[in-house]
Amino acid sequence: MAEKISEKVKNFFAKKKADSKFKKAGPGHKLTETSSTSVVAPQKKPGYVPPPKTEPSEARRAAAEAALSRLSNQKKDSTFNTSLAAIQAKVRRELEAEKKNNAESNEIPLHGPKQTELETSPHLAVKGVYFKCPLISDEVLTKEEWKVKIKEFLFAALEEERGITACLILYSCNYNRSKVQECVNILCRYIDNIMANPTETKFHKIRCSNQTFSEKVAPLLGATEFLFAAGFRQQKLEHNGTEEDFWVWSEDNLEGTTLEFLRDALKSENRIELELDRNLQVLSPAQAAVRVELPHDFYAMSPEEIKKEQQTRSEMAEKQLQLRTKAMREKDELREIRKYKFSLIRIRFPDGIYLQGTFSVYEKFSEIMDFVRENLEHEGLPFVLGIPTGQKFDEKDFESTLQELRLVPATILIFQWDPAFDEEIKASGSTTYLKPEVTVLMQEM
Repeated sequence: MAEKISEKVKNFFAKKKADSKFKKAGPGHKLTETSSTSVVAPQKKPGYVPPPKTEPSEARRAAAEAALSRLSNQKKDSTFNTSLAAIQAKVRRELEAEKKNNAESNEIPLHGPKQTELETSPHLAVKGVYFKCPLISDEVLTKEEWKVKIKEFLFAALEEERGITACLILYSCNYNRSKVQECVNILCRYIDNIMANPTETKFHKIRCSNQTFSEKVAPLLGATEFLFAAGFRQQKLEHNGTEEDFWVWSEDNLEGTTLEFLRDALKSENRIELELDRNLQVLSPAQAAVRVELPHDFYAMSPEEIKKEQQTRSEMAEKQLQLRTKAMREKDELREIRKYKFSLIRIRFPDGIYLQGTFSVYEKFSEIMDFVRENLEHEGLPFVLGIPTGQKFDEKDFESTLQELRLVPATILIFQWDPAFDEEIKASGSTTYLKPEVTVLMQEM
C-alpha cells in the first residue's frame, strides 16, 4: 500500500509539472504555418549528474590517467581563451597587490553579524539562504517565499486529487511537527472507529465545538480538507436542545477512494521538501579579502536571540583570560557552533579564484567534494581539500558533517590536485581549474 501511495504522489506531481510546462509553452500553431511564424521553446541543458564516489586507488589512477590523456589532446576554444586570459591577468594583478599588502596573513574565517550591524550590514557575504523545489518549479526562492508558493500550489490542486493533496497540505504547510503528529493520530482514530464499527452512528459524527477537535484538528491546514475527502460533510444537528455544527460521515460521500487508502496516505508522511540552493559565486582575490558578515538566515536563532547572545560576549572575553580546561573550551566551542543552521564554504584555487557555496551544517563533507568536482573543467582528475593550517581532508572525513568537522559558520578550504598526479598535470600545461561557464560568473568589483 505504501508503494502505491508513493507512486500516486509521484504521478500527481509529474502531471502538475507537465500541465505547468504546457501552459508556459504559449499558444499553439497550425501545421500550415511557415517556420518563420512558429515558436520553438528553448531546450534546457540537462542537469549535471555527479560522478560516482571515490573508487579504489588503481581505478582512480586509471581514470586520472585517462583524463590527463584527454587533457593533453584537448584543443582550447580560442573565443573563450581571450576572455579567460583577461580574467587570469586581472587575478594575477590582484594576487600581486594582495602579497604587497600582506593580505595572506590576514586571511581569516568570515564572521557573524556584529551587534551594531545586525539589522542593515552593507557587507553581507551572501544576501540570504535560498532553496529549490523541483517538484513544483525550477525557481530559486527564499524559504518564506516557498512557503507561500507551496501553499498556493497545493490548495489549487485540491479539486483534482483531494485526498492525497490534503495529506500533503497537512505535512507541508504546518511547521510544528508535534502538533501535526497529534492531529494525524486523531484523524486516524476517526477513520479507524468507522472502519471497525461501520454501522455505529456515534462514530459518524464529530462535534465542531469538541475541545479535542477545535484545538488539535481544526486549526491545522489540511485537516478539514482531509475529512472532506474521507466522506465527512458539515451539517447542523441538534445537541442538548440546541443546534450545533458537526462533521457527519457518509459512505456515499467517498469519491472513488477508500478509508483504508486515505488512512495509509495520512500515515505515509509524504511532504514537499525543499532543496538547499548552493548560491554559487565566483570571487576574485580582492573580493574574497574583504571582511564580510553572514545574514540572519544562517543562524538557528531569531535576531532577538542573536542580540541577547551578543550581549554576553564581554563575559566570554573575560573567560578567555582565565585558566580553563580543554573540556570547558570544547563545550563553549560546540555551543557556538550550534547557533548556526548553514555554513558558507569558500574554496581557494591556486590561481587565486574562489568558488563559494552555501551548505547545511548537517551535510556531509562529501557534498563539498561533489560541489567542487561538478564545477571543475577536468572532473576526472583527483584532488584534495584542506584548510590554511595545512590539514588535509581524506576519505575518512567524507561521511562526517560540517558541524562535526567544525567547518561552521564559514570556512576557507584550499584546493590542490592530488599530489600523485601533480607533475603530470603541470606537464600538461593546464592553467585553469573551473569550467569556463563558471569562471565567467566572477562578480564585478
